[in-house]
Amino acid sequence: MKLKSQKPHIGIFGRRNVGKSSLINALTRQDIAIVSDEAGTTTDPVTKTMEIPGIGPVVMTDTAGVDDTGELGKKRVAKTMSKLDAIDLGVLVISHNSIDQHDRDVMAELERRGTPLVVIHNKSDMERLTDETRRAIARDGDAEVVEFVAISPKNLEELVDTLRRVMPESSYRRRTILGDLVGYGDTVLLVAPIDIEAPEGRLILPQVMAIRDCLDNDCIAVVLKERELDAYLESGAAPPSLVVTDSQAFLKVDASVPPEVPLTSFSILFARMKGDFDLYLQGTPAISKLADGDRVLIMESCSHHVAGDDIGRVKIPRWLSNFTGKSLSFDIVAGTDSPPRPIGDYSLVVQCGGCMLTRKQVLMRLRPAMEAGVPVTNYGMAIAYCLGIYNRAIAPFAGGEVSSARYL
Repeated sequence: MKLKSQKPHIGIFGRRNVGKSSLINALTRQDIAIVSDEAGTTTDPVTKTMEIPGIGPVVMTDTAGVDDTGELGKKRVAKTMSKLDAIDLGVLVISHNSIDQHDRDVMAELERRGTPLVVIHNKSDMERLTDETRRAIARDGDAEVVEFVAISPKNLEELVDTLRRVMPESSYRRRTILGDLVGYGDTVLLVAPIDIEAPEGRLILPQVMAIRDCLDNDCIAVVLKERELDAYLESGAAPPSLVVTDSQAFLKVDASVPPEVPLTSFSILFARMKGDFDLYLQGTPAISKLADGDRVLIMESCSHHVAGDDIGRVKIPRWLSNFTGKSLSFDIVAGTDSPPRPIGDYSLVVQCGGCMLTRKQVLMRLRPAMEAGVPVTNYGMAIAYCLGIYNRAIAPFAGGEVSSARYL
């Protein structure tokens, strides 16, 4: 079963009372969203997973009207617009041949993000789509247009075919975590420390996903704690073709695993799967250039229970400060929250692996830093750099040396 963060996301947008909720009910063939003639019925995003033939499972999100008013309405609109960063395909619903500035704003924001768009002219049984409206849509962006009647859908298959055709293949094509690094029958050693940050009675999501990816690629997954690593390596068992460790155990694992055995971390695997790996490669060495007074932004992707020695809030700031020997300031944001300061105020951005986000969400979180020229790195890559084992940690992917002050 695909996790929600691995499924393509479709967002349904539009003004109040154009039929967005009726549309999601028609697409899912269920009464997922409340439908009413009263404007503003949908106040919070409503999400439902459904199957689209040819794509597979997708996540559909119905949103509040982009023309909502009042102080509370402004907050609803802000919540709606925040969903633009999470979607792989946008659906804009209009009716009665009416397009206003709210619709144009949605179209412009989707175009800015490079997100494909389908415009649905709903209630077309009451008023057919005119050539003038088609021209207006074409002026505002590149979009497929479908006439529809959500409350009595007769051309649902046409709409589904359009969604399937416009949906970027990259959003639903399965991305392997480590399958291109190993082969049939290879042993992959997964080092999973059980410490105060480990959830009670279970593994963290990246570890679970890595195990499944090993099985999907016909590998042998061996999972152990760092304390049992030496005993396993000395047991005479088949040498691993790849070792993946929690970043916090990097030094111990690096010291134990023979140098000829490829070694990396779960976070770095996810940097490649969910983020912009080349951007991280370019940005990580900027750690050596940090100066007194510089501010670092640390971006977590989930809201979790914060332990006393939390990796993002305590350990990474400590490692960065110790490595650079500089007096640094840190801001930490969780989930999809915005930074407390303009992105240009930061000298470095450190993004977590992003296991709870879609790849599109991670890339959109990185985009402001990239546009502002702020270096970006990843939890695992930053930790490896500070610990002096960066070259080894990225070698399975980069295939070459990357200079850092520690090696000069």
